[in-house]
Amino acid sequence: MYVKSNASSFKSIAPLTLKITVIIPTWNEAENIAALVKFIIKHGMSALAEVIVVDGTSEDNTVQMAREAGALTICSAARSRAQQMNEGAKQATGDVLYFIHADVKLIPSFTQDILTAVGEGFHSGCYRYVFDSDSRMLKINSYFTRFDRIMCRGGDQTLFVEKGVFNDLGGFNETYTIMEDYDFIIRLRKTYRFKIIPKDITVSARKYETNSWLRVQLANLTVFMMFFLRQPPERMRSLYKKLLRYR
Repeated sequence: MYVKSNASSFKSIAPLTLKITVIIPTWNEAENIAALVKFIIKHGMSALAEVIVVDGTSEDNTVQMAREAGALTICSAARSRAQQMNEGAKQATGDVLYFIHADVKLIPSFTQDILTAVGEGFHSGCYRYVFDSDSRMLKINSYFTRFDRIMCRGGDQTLFVEKGVFNDLGGFNETYTIMEDYDFIIRLRKTYRFKIIPKDITVSARKYETNSWLRVQLANLTVFMMFFLRQPPERMRSLYKKLLRYR
């Protein structure tokens, strides 16, 4: 691991001594959160510092289930992933922060994969993914997550980043109530090394099942174009919520 100590030098830390903090922003995720937290704790073992669930005013028992499963829980005043993840990072004791969505299914080797990447000199990175669906169109979508292009990135792939790097970048920009992950990765990659781990995690297809493949693709493309045209984040978020239905 390399922690930036000043503008031109880095201090090396042996990866085997590092700890990982997993941070999960949630809203109404009672269906998924307990099983995910238990999986992380079981397979994280000695490399895991803690699991932090930052809840954005859920209307179900997400917080209770997360706490009972073994997570440290934080109640955020705002339902905004950027703000929730930043709040989790402030409480993290780990050397590496690992941001994931509540409906993701990780693989047992996640801590080993992340620490190996850090040991290779990568400051941040993500996984490829597949959907929990047999849809041919979604298989095509997931295939592109192996390519090193910004349009192929996103929060569903999970994101690990050294805590020192995260702090140097000022965390997530909280003005982005949507597309915060893209903004962060673009800023990060101007200075730091990023790795796509060549393994697949599994993400939920519920957004596509509630809407349709075409509807989600059009919504994603619209917001992506607005992002690069520097449209106000609240305008992007408002339009995205109008274009898609949620369950």
